[in-house]
Amino acid sequence: MRFKMKPLRNFSGAEPHKLGVGLFVGCFVALIVYISMSDPVVIPFLSGDSRLTSIHGVPKSPTMEDRMSSREPGLGKARQEHKPSCSSSDPRSNLCNKNEVMRRIQSNSSSTKGDAPSGRKDGSDTQQLGNENRMEDRHEKIHDSKVPFKNSSPAIDDPLQKEDIINPKQFGGRRENVEPPKKPICDFSDPRSDVCESDGDVRIHGKSSSVVFVNPDQTSNQESNRSWKIKAYARKGDRTVMAEINELSVEVSNGLEAPRCTVHHGIPAIVFYNGGYNGNYYHDFNDVLIPLFITSRQFDGEVQFIIKHMHLWWVNKYHQILNKLSRYELIDFDNDDRVHCYRHAIVGLHSHKDLSIDPSRAPNGYSMADFTEFLRSAYSLKRGLPIKIGEHPKKKPRLLVISRGLTRKFANLEEIVRKATELGYEAVVAEARFDSNVAQFARIVNSCDVMMGVHGAGLTNLIFLPTNAVLIQIVPFGGLEGIAKIDYGDPSKDRKLRYLEYSIGAEESTLIDLYPKDDPVIRDPMSLHKYGWTVMGEIYLYKQNVRLDMERFRPVLLKALELLHQW
Repeated sequence: MRFKMKPLRNFSGAEPHKLGVGLFVGCFVALIVYISMSDPVVIPFLSGDSRLTSIHGVPKSPTMEDRMSSREPGLGKARQEHKPSCSSSDPRSNLCNKNEVMRRIQSNSSSTKGDAPSGRKDGSDTQQLGNENRMEDRHEKIHDSKVPFKNSSPAIDDPLQKEDIINPKQFGGRRENVEPPKKPICDFSDPRSDVCESDGDVRIHGKSSSVVFVNPDQTSNQESNRSWKIKAYARKGDRTVMAEINELSVEVSNGLEAPRCTVHHGIPAIVFYNGGYNGNYYHDFNDVLIPLFITSRQFDGEVQFIIKHMHLWWVNKYHQILNKLSRYELIDFDNDDRVHCYRHAIVGLHSHKDLSIDPSRAPNGYSMADFTEFLRSAYSLKRGLPIKIGEHPKKKPRLLVISRGLTRKFANLEEIVRKATELGYEAVVAEARFDSNVAQFARIVNSCDVMMGVHGAGLTNLIFLPTNAVLIQIVPFGGLEGIAKIDYGDPSKDRKLRYLEYSIGAEESTLIDLYPKDDPVIRDPMSLHKYGWTVMGEIYLYKQNVRLDMERFRPVLLKALELLHQW
């Protein structure tokens, strides 16, 4: 069976107007298809709302939108008092006056926020919103990177701005709207101390020795899910003492794994360790108090101290300084089972150099001059400058001779006082003992124009001398000039003091009574240095006393008088 084929219709014979209508409809359909697949930002007239759901062809993440438009809930009000107790196992516990210490720690803690600075406040978040904003503004000025407070978030009706912040590099967003990368939370690069610091949601639990920086958005932080161990004591290079310092755990966590807050605070917190060499006057200032000033002074008292290994006798001894640096109650880290929550926290203390401050590294350019003014205010010290000989011809310059009770004592103290008096000094003798009242001793030092003493912790009192006063350091026999320069020579210059150094000879050391002259201890002290600090220190720091040759030492006392003429 054969099929007949029908010939196709010839379009050339079609009516012209019908052909034109067909071509127009086909072109219109093609145009609609092209437009529907185009970038809505390029052709905005199709839908005025299209930019709210897509930009550059990338859909907005509902999760990200919820996170960015959310607001941190207000911190709840709470107030809990903490009362540490003196450990009976501490051999120095007899120095603890619990009632007195706790009175100082919690003084006026239940009073209003307008109380005098000397009274401690409760650290819980009971301030009004206006005060909280004031503190946040202060933090914004202090730190290099901008702190994302809730009133600085981008407006939710500006999707372009939000999406650019989410991923500016991938989508070619506007880079000027991108926040600078945040500095690392923990810095272990400094040779003197390790410090961790963060803004936002910080939760501190003393019983578990843990500090948690909460970061709900784990994907935006390169340090998410990280943890560190830190020893919050500013003597990092001393392996002997650092081996005895307990570690703190610092970690970054999401809100689900972090401990729940029991006390909210509207102020920053600083966590530090109070063990180590505490009780030694030099180390109290060098390892704790000066680093604490560097780290906390920027907050002008609006900061709370959380102290690990806290001793009440130590708090009592330095309560004037602690009260001046913080208006809030101290928290005993080891014996507090609450979870304290802060918006900003620092774990560890910044330290620059021995018994001094580097203004180029300190917040607000703080220097030893600022620390000096701070101490004068804390201890109500009246003298800022020493006597200027010539302007007061009838007034004698006061010479403070720092005596020592155990080692490196002056064997001829009475002769020293007599000769100094003959040269025109009013000589004063005082010993800075472990149980000395710091405020009383500071007033004695501040009343003097010249201070002299054998290398040791007593020379730490140079911090209380008037500016331009004279410090005379007596260096014991045994090649200790390098140590003497680092510990007190350089710091005295940073303190704007006139510094004189006198190294005693073998005949001025009582070691000459213990060893023959041809013994290496007398003949070649540097040969003993190679055996390390223990051997060297045992001989030259703990076995010798000083018998000054007053004829040899006389020019030094005269030079000090000359310097009091010149400032």
